[in-house]
Amino acid sequence: MKPEQIPVAREGYPFITLAAFFTLILALLGQTGPSLIALTLTVFCLYFFRDPVRVTPQDQDAVVSPADGKVILISEVTDERFFSGSCLKISIFMNVFNVHVNRSPLAGTVQKISFKPGRFYAADKDKATLHNEYCALHLQTPSGIPCTVVQVAGLIARRIICRAEVGDMLHPGERYGLIRFGSRVDLYLPPGTRPAVALKDRVRAGETILARIVDEAPA
Repeated sequence: MKPEQIPVAREGYPFITLAAFFTLILALLGQTGPSLIALTLTVFCLYFFRDPVRVTPQDQDAVVSPADGKVILISEVTDERFFSGSCLKISIFMNVFNVHVNRSPLAGTVQKISFKPGRFYAADKDKATLHNEYCALHLQTPSGIPCTVVQVAGLIARRIICRAEVGDMLHPGERYGLIRFGSRVDLYLPPGTRPAVALKDRVRAGETILARIVDEAPA
């Protein structure tokens, strides 16, 4: 049997350890007020970097959510940076209280990873897609269907982490990165994809079905 994973993203260990260290030192020095503040920060770091187990639906046509949060956009768009031609775009906004571990929306091989430094506008605004720092993961399913997942930095988020590498084969719901602290993830899917969520829906990474791909791979 595989050992259970500690339900905290490893990127959070330095923050949690440092906050806990200051809590201990302040408590030993008898600094009640500051130690309580440090303890609160420690608890927040544990909460922010939580990485709960998720059960991914066994549905070959399903596209699962890559992030926890609220659906803020479902639209047909054209954005040649992330997808060739028209596509369906679904955007998910993550606030600081959401789980921030990102997961693969479907089974696919990483074809390319694009990172672009940029600004840090509020992630729930339209201009965030155009100007903010981002990391785009270009995937292709075994049947040749393209999909792009874009981690977008936000007003508070200053660090995008992508663990995936070109050539990796990701499984639906597999963890591949996270964003600190509060941001958005944009998903670009091929024409013919049918949304399974509505605006303002709350979704869970690796569990909620966002859409279903109903067309065959492009010729």
